[in-house]
Amino acid sequence: MARVLVVGGGIAGLWTAVRAAGAGHEVEVVTKTELVDGSTRHAQGGIAAALFPGDSVDRHLADTLAAGAGLCDPAAVRVLCEEGPARVRDLIRFGVAFDRGESGLERGLEAAHSRARILHAGGDSTGAAIEAALVATVRNRAVGVQEHTMLLDLVIEAGRVVGARLLAPSGPVEMPADAVVLATGGSGCLYRHTTNPDVATGDGVAAAWRAGAAVADLEFIQFHPTALAAPGTPLISEAVRGEGAVLVDERGERFMLEVDARAELAPRDIVARAVWRRMAEQGGRPVRLDATALGADFLSERFPTLDAACRAAGYDWSSAPVPITPAAHYAMGGVVTDLDGRTTLPGLFAVGEAARTGVHGANRLASNSLLEAAVFADRAARALGDPVRSSSGAAAVDAHRDVGSVLEHRSTDLDTRPALPGATRPPNVSFVDRGELQTLMWEHAGLERSAEGLAAASDRLAGWRAPAVVDRRNAEDRNLLDLARLTVAAAIARRSSVGAHYRIDDPHDAVTRPLGPSAVTTPALEEAA
Repeated sequence: MARVLVVGGGIAGLWTAVRAAGAGHEVEVVTKTELVDGSTRHAQGGIAAALFPGDSVDRHLADTLAAGAGLCDPAAVRVLCEEGPARVRDLIRFGVAFDRGESGLERGLEAAHSRARILHAGGDSTGAAIEAALVATVRNRAVGVQEHTMLLDLVIEAGRVVGARLLAPSGPVEMPADAVVLATGGSGCLYRHTTNPDVATGDGVAAAWRAGAAVADLEFIQFHPTALAAPGTPLISEAVRGEGAVLVDERGERFMLEVDARAELAPRDIVARAVWRRMAEQGGRPVRLDATALGADFLSERFPTLDAACRAAGYDWSSAPVPITPAAHYAMGGVVTDLDGRTTLPGLFAVGEAARTGVHGANRLASNSLLEAAVFADRAARALGDPVRSSSGAAAVDAHRDVGSVLEHRSTDLDTRPALPGATRPPNVSFVDRGELQTLMWEHAGLERSAEGLAAASDRLAGWRAPAVVDRRNAEDRNLLDLARLTVAAAIARRSSVGAHYRIDDPHDAVTRPLGPSAVTTPALEEAA
């Protein structure tokens, strides 16, 4: 049996740990903060699966492909939709109490779904219910857990991953492993406005790239159209619009009907850009989400967490529309994997938001994220007995070169600055400021992009350096700087608009098709680094 190191404590990491321990592997989970922290517990909308009469795997597959704007991997989507129902039933066995009505499991409708197929738990607390159930399951299994322990870099010997360098409370440590599973989530903290928690700094993707693993599609960042325009930008679930809430401008006029026939239930990228533009037309002031027709009782019962968040921010959304703004929400790209989570580096797996499975293409379908994490974590756990095999991971890169932006680290001179107390900064270096980086990315690599803005961002990023890694903040800043450079490079390479990547200088005037190869190798990035 293998020694397995799982980095991350959300649904993807915990699911992998549970299944791997059940298969007899020796499993250790490390997580940057508390085990219950991370993006999973913040997930409100639910989990999508074709479980109900009148629905089918093929309908779910078609909806996913349509949302992905032509850049999904159909084989990966087929796996997601076919295996999804079984994984939802597993969650029920793990103890997740999905909401039920008189006729059984309740289901909701969300944007770009042709059928109501979204399961919720606790109204708008689906992620929290899943996280709690999986944490309890892990605690009852033979799984080691190290909290407040952050991934720094992967350890490579003879061309394969043999462990990881970690920053533990006691200082830097090295942990050997036969297989390392990255389940570190997304990188929402690249942006000034995000629905993600502050742990979402792309640690696994950055470390994998530095180690030589291929990453892809980093230009595809999903911006959720409805985050409350209040400190922390709390997410207002798509399910609220699924229940009938509408978007209005500052004059109280509904505007989505003139943008798309599906109105508020159009794909997220369409709704988010429409909100962005209407805000620009009214001087940057927020648009509003009008849920007043749903009534106070319904809102408090169906969306208890959101109801509390709105009231805590000083808004009674049952009596007046609330201000909203788009915010960075989900990374469609990540470490390229095959259908079993293997990356291009032997011994390295990636699951969940850190992985680029090919499921989401250019724009993730609402409520497919939790499902993807469960489905592909389950498959990765079954593949852990053969962690060295990497041909399928390499084949995944070749298959995606024609439809995605593949970036591979070709430098042998990796960043070797020591993660040791007392490390000093070299003189005459402009160190990255996180707030400035987030503003730069928001303004030039956000919902709308142009060659001019991206070039300005690239130049600015080239003038920054990451600090020596002596603590969590330093390590995160290094990862954010790496990912910002990679994201901007990928956005520059993809000159036409598709899905969540929107170029205002698109020569096709946004009537677009998927691009051919837009591969970016890293020598140019190395020169800028």
